[in-house]
Amino acid sequence: MATFLYKLGRFAFRRRGLVTLLWVLIVVGVGAAASSAPTPPNEQFSMPGTESQKAFDLLEEKFPDAGADGATARVVIRAPEGGGIDGEKPAIQKLLGELGKAPQVAGVADPFTAGTVSEDRRTAYAVVTYEVTAPDLTDEAHDALAAATDRARDGGLTVEAGGDAVPIEQTVSGTGEQIGVLISAIVLLLTFGSVIAAGMPLLTALIGVGVGVSGITALGATLGLSATTSTLAMMIGLAVGIDYALFIVSRYRSEVAEGRTAEEAAGIAAGTAGSAVVFAGLTVIIALGGLAVVNIPILTKMALAAAGTVAVAVLIAVTFVPALLGFAPRRVLRVADRRLVRTRKPLSARKLRRSEKKAAKLAARTKPILSTRWASFVVRRPVGVLLLAVVGLGAIALPATKLELGLPGEGTMAADTTQRKAYDLLSDSFGPGFNGPLTVTVEGDDAAAAGDRIGKVLSKDANVASVSPATANKAGDTAIFSIVPKSGPTETETEDLVKDIRERASALAGSSGATEILVTGQSAMFIDFSETLSDALLPYLGLVVGLAFLLLLLVFRSVLVPLKAALGFLLSVSAALGALVAVFQLGWASGFFGVEQTGPIMTTLPIFMIGVVFGLAMDYEVFLVTRMREAYVHGASAKDAVVSGFRHSGRVVAAAAIIMISVFSGFVFETDDLVAMMGFGLAAAVLFDAFVVRMVIVPAVHSLLGDAAWWLPRWLDRLLPNVDVEGERLQRRLRSTGPRAPRGSAEPERDLVH
Repeated sequence: MATFLYKLGRFAFRRRGLVTLLWVLIVVGVGAAASSAPTPPNEQFSMPGTESQKAFDLLEEKFPDAGADGATARVVIRAPEGGGIDGEKPAIQKLLGELGKAPQVAGVADPFTAGTVSEDRRTAYAVVTYEVTAPDLTDEAHDALAAATDRARDGGLTVEAGGDAVPIEQTVSGTGEQIGVLISAIVLLLTFGSVIAAGMPLLTALIGVGVGVSGITALGATLGLSATTSTLAMMIGLAVGIDYALFIVSRYRSEVAEGRTAEEAAGIAAGTAGSAVVFAGLTVIIALGGLAVVNIPILTKMALAAAGTVAVAVLIAVTFVPALLGFAPRRVLRVADRRLVRTRKPLSARKLRRSEKKAAKLAARTKPILSTRWASFVVRRPVGVLLLAVVGLGAIALPATKLELGLPGEGTMAADTTQRKAYDLLSDSFGPGFNGPLTVTVEGDDAAAAGDRIGKVLSKDANVASVSPATANKAGDTAIFSIVPKSGPTETETEDLVKDIRERASALAGSSGATEILVTGQSAMFIDFSETLSDALLPYLGLVVGLAFLLLLLVFRSVLVPLKAALGFLLSVSAALGALVAVFQLGWASGFFGVEQTGPIMTTLPIFMIGVVFGLAMDYEVFLVTRMREAYVHGASAKDAVVSGFRHSGRVVAAAAIIMISVFSGFVFETDDLVAMMGFGLAAAVLFDAFVVRMVIVPAVHSLLGDAAWWLPRWLDRLLPNVDVEGERLQRRLRSTGPRAPRGSAEPERDLVH
């Protein structure tokens, strides 16, 4: 691996013009495809194999007209305090007339004739249907709806609206990402001390994200990829893209300082740091791709799109970054170090070894940097440091025991939105279960009669508020009716009701003459969704952790290092989930993070976060421990290898973590709940994993294990291929032969940027 990437890095450095042209063509081609692609569809939520999805598919087949694609708005009207809705009939009729005349409206249901008035006669709701889908509604249609409701409010009525025809209010969008990129630029500048070196990772990361997001846009209509898919791919692709390029550039600068020529330094950086990038990227891709086992299409699409963006980031790091180094071999260094670049005549093997010895002696006399001092401190006191870190992360993880999951909806929106107000009005006036009715489908020869008989039996249940009459399709072989529970959509009693109906389905079908009974609806779908995720969690963890364990076994040729990496990940993700619950569900410091409405954590988030965090956690494991193993295989003791690994990569890993945290934190202020929670959760996970697990627990564990950390059974050592991530064989080859002068024309004596 290292030798192949070394050759690839040298080729990209020498043929920088060709490599750059190829990437420009890729960017232009993918961009052109994205600009000409049709608009991506609305996000379609489905759960193959569940009863809810089976019932939903049946309704689409048997009731095609009922599943009209037109948008709807549910306008909720409440009379002033002390009055009734009947006394406000003229004002309500005026409101209905204005709504009916609005652009793109197909019809308005009168609550007095439709029977949508509460028992206390204080609240009613009218359903407005539109001729087009929600994305096709014009600004004029939205404005007309808002103007009509505003005029009714001015007349003394309380009027709120919900439904997909009501636009979601947008707040801050994009500013957070810009702040994250700005912080990344500052960190890179402080780390490298060079504007060119700081700008290179940002440039390549933005190009990688551009290619990835443009590819998602180009394939959006074909594969059904939504806007949320692009946002999550952008979040992850930007973070890993900056980090991967950062490690390549950092290793290049290190090799130049040891007397390598610019081309040799670029080749070795691609061969060593590039190998770590490839395996770190593969770990992220495995973790994301493994989400396909959950069998929820929307989750699979988000994960695979993000994995594709990560793959692009890896390709750019090992090809385009060495090419850019070829354009600026000196200017990526600090001003004081630019004289170190050798561009015409490489050092002989004997002089190279002498240069490395002088560099080692100079490093020994130099005051240790902060990362070296920290590693030395941990190595001296491993037990106390390890206990403190584990107990601290455990304490942060405690709120995760109160984790509550929920699907996004109007009930989880901010309290000051009209959708949430309409939701609360309906819940207060029609009962907590009104916003989450269950839909029961009945198949049989006389489906309507069978449905009425079943509904009559179910109406006697203690948790059933009302049951609607059964409605049959034109063929008469399928009927549907609604059940309004007395409990809310996310309450345990509603879940028990759904399970009870499903358990009794066979008996009810036999006694009523039906052939099959299915239960669906928002509450039922949430229950099925939770069960699907629960059933998939252990197989997913087994698949991802197992594959990643094998991958790390190849990289480090050790049994205990992958095991320690997996256990450290569990600590990181547990603490991140604890912090997520504390802020977004329990409301601790919610104002500081701009969280206006606390509530259940998005159902898809924990398992998606587990996949992403596992991949990112292995990134830092690979980057940091690779340098430890590199020192160990070159003769250092186990404890000295820990200190050496921190001396070479501790500062860069810390910078990479700060960059990733700043990028993820920028998404906390997005209006999309899933994106905001994901940004916060990933930022917290990287914080805990990089600065507690990898910077504290890893050196402490390696210090306690000593040589045993690198133990591998001999029989397994013979079976495993040597991928040479640390570049041991590459280093031996370079030491024995010396760096070769580049074939063809000599390198330019001056930096091409000048």
